[in-house]
Amino acid sequence: QVQLTESGGGLVQVGGSLRLSCAASGRSISSYAMGWFRQAPGKEREFAGAIDWSGGSTYYADSVKGRFTVSRDNAKNTVYLQMNSLKPEDTAVYYCAMSGNPIIRVADSDYVSWGQGTQVTVSS
Repeated sequence: QVQLTESGGGLVQVGGSLRLSCAASGRSISSYAMGWFRQAPGKEREFAGAIDWSGGSTYYADSVKGRFTVSRDNAKNTVYLQMNSLKPEDTAVYYCAMSGNPIIRVADSDYVSWGQGTQVTVSS
């Protein structure tokens, strides 16, 4: 069973950047797509971005496209979320998740393992 641990969250000003990391332990994630989701206070969890097993394909929600970048280092069993040009509406708890499939999925029901989340707060 894989354990996912997010880090890198924090408080940042509007327009700033953060890089989240998701370190996996217990098993290799190299055969699986990985996703990033977020949940703002009072809102449902939503898809932010994902990357396929090889790192050759990514997909993003319209709300973050052009500002967020998902990448992975399979040798380190780690996935990253680079967030640039942050906005107040990006404030949320960010979760990484491992899909049960090598190809990108958007629905959270397609993800089988989840991290505990890391808080990102964008202040104006």
